[in-house]
Amino acid sequence: MKRAVYPGSFDPVTFGHLDVIRRASEMFDVLIVSVLNNKVKTPLFSVEERVKILQEATKDIPNVQVDSFTGLLINYAAEHDIHVAVRGLRAITDFEYELQIAQTNRKLSGEKLDTMFLTTSLEYAYLSSSSVKEIASFGGDVSQCVPEFVAKLIYEKYHIQDRI
Repeated sequence: MKRAVYPGSFDPVTFGHLDVIRRASEMFDVLIVSVLNNKVKTPLFSVEERVKILQEATKDIPNVQVDSFTGLLINYAAEHDIHVAVRGLRAITDFEYELQIAQTNRKLSGEKLDTMFLTTSLEYAYLSSSSVKEIASFGGDVSQCVPEFVAKLIYEKYHIQDRI
């Protein structure tokens, strides 16, 4: 059985993330989308909220499982017998950063964890969770960036009533 993990903060999940999830799910028997509990960042949504949001957003993709982890991806992958990590790329700058992480993960895992890069579809290349949060924080329209139910949750977090 071919299994892979798509790790990330997903704060919030965007159409770009969902594009990568759908495409990766077609390549693997099981795709585990795992929310990183990054103690360095202050997220908009808790890990538990992000897991629930991802479960809802991916409920129509039967081979996708949603999980969370803290610590190093290589440890999570080893504990779950996963040998492929999926990462999405939007631009060259993403590649430089992601390549370094991929090489480090491969080395630290004893060459047991490979990284597969998927470029986001052009229609989502501009999207980032940070930009979605910034737009929403000023009451802007994020309906082209995230599913409708996610947009409502974001606006609730920012106490923006006229968008809910």
